[in-house]
Amino acid sequence: MAHSNGQGASGGAAVEAAQQPPQLEELVKASIKRTHDIFIANFGLPAPVDPPSQRIKLASKIVDEWEQVKDLPKAVVEESKATATRAAAAGASQAKAKGAGISEASDTAVQDLIEAVTTNQDQRKGANGASGALTLRSQSKPISQTYPAESASALVRIREPRKVPKPKWHAPWKLMRVIAGHLGWVRSVAVEPGNEWFATGAGDRVIKIWDLASGTLKLTLTGHISAVRGLAVSPRHPYLFSAGEDKMVKCWDLEYNKVIRHYHGHLSGVYTLDLHPTLDIMVTGGRDSCARVWDMRTKAQIFGLTGHESTVSDVKCQEADPQIISASMDSTVRLWDLAAGKTMTTLTHHKKAVRALAVNPSEFTFASASPDNIKQWKCPEGQFMQNLEGHNAIVNTMACNRDGVLFSGGDNGSMYFWDYKTGYNFQTAESLVQPGSLESEAGIFCSTFDKTGSRLITGEADKTIKIWKEDENATPETHPVNWKPKLGRGGF
Repeated sequence: MAHSNGQGASGGAAVEAAQQPPQLEELVKASIKRTHDIFIANFGLPAPVDPPSQRIKLASKIVDEWEQVKDLPKAVVEESKATATRAAAAGASQAKAKGAGISEASDTAVQDLIEAVTTNQDQRKGANGASGALTLRSQSKPISQTYPAESASALVRIREPRKVPKPKWHAPWKLMRVIAGHLGWVRSVAVEPGNEWFATGAGDRVIKIWDLASGTLKLTLTGHISAVRGLAVSPRHPYLFSAGEDKMVKCWDLEYNKVIRHYHGHLSGVYTLDLHPTLDIMVTGGRDSCARVWDMRTKAQIFGLTGHESTVSDVKCQEADPQIISASMDSTVRLWDLAAGKTMTTLTHHKKAVRALAVNPSEFTFASASPDNIKQWKCPEGQFMQNLEGHNAIVNTMACNRDGVLFSGGDNGSMYFWDYKTGYNFQTAESLVQPGSLESEAGIFCSTFDKTGSRLITGEADKTIKIWKEDENATPETHPVNWKPKLGRGGF
């Protein structure tokens, strides 16, 4: 019995051992044996480089990305040829050598792959049957023979040093005549298109018309009940337009010297006025933060150009877009689409209030004045050109003539004359107050050149009108250009 019991116990243990599942490690080894046999030889080694696949990938990338730009437009090719010619004339060999050195230092492996891209025509045919890959440079040919000069200059753009033009010599300006007659600050001035007389408006609520040659008073117009802030004389009609702080915009018939039209709509004082050079419309701006466009004949308001957040201090009109430019105390300048009555561009570069604008009569550019800087802009996009630095005052007025002289007048009587092209300040002057006035009354509020550009008329806080002219005795030897070129024109 004992023997049989011992055999039964040993048999039960064997059956139990046979029914027990195998260990997990043995199962895993048995499962991955084939995989282990395949990959154990190169386990831990980097994957081999596959040049054929990389060549195919690079070829497809070149075809996809360079298909549309492999052939340059004719205009770009001509411009590149002109640039290459100028660069050769200026001695651009150093820049080219530098560019060649950079290209030689490129990754040789990638260059080998580019050169080894298959030239199979079936792989490079586009949808239209034309070849879609770039022409590959053979190792035997130099790059100058494989690629034309214009293509090389287009692919490797060499940045030419910017040439700073030397400023043109301008004669200094001197005081020619002082005209007294107003009883208040002279706030606006306008010259008649025939260049025979000019009109001024002042804080004494009257408009006076003066003879430009002699400076004598010809006429006094009364009708405003507050300061006259804007004046304009129509070149096509016998009309004088005026705007004042009494919210009124008036049209005067100069044949009868009477008001024949009123333009109602401004909610507060009107500070500026300008006429369109070709259309019978007028633009006014004022303290209601709105520039209003008026039909000159029907007195109807065409547009209310809203968008400024503060007083519209100056507006200018020109023939081409932007046909209306407005400056505001909110430190912005807006270019307006006259057909749609909407803003085309808003220039936010100024940090302080913009009080004055000046349109260049011979270029498609304009300037804006602020206490931080005078900035020049290129139309029609409003592209920034350069800063005119140095007039550290509140600039109330600017004027520009065809000789490239830009005048800016400050609230403290400072007068700056600039060469418009280069931004060079060739003269700085101080306006002297009328005897009996305070030194604080040296401010300049308005200015304009006459139609010839040889006379500058300024209206000032000492109630006088001053006429300036160029010094006829000055020469480049007596008044040389003290100019030093700068590396750059400055930022925004």
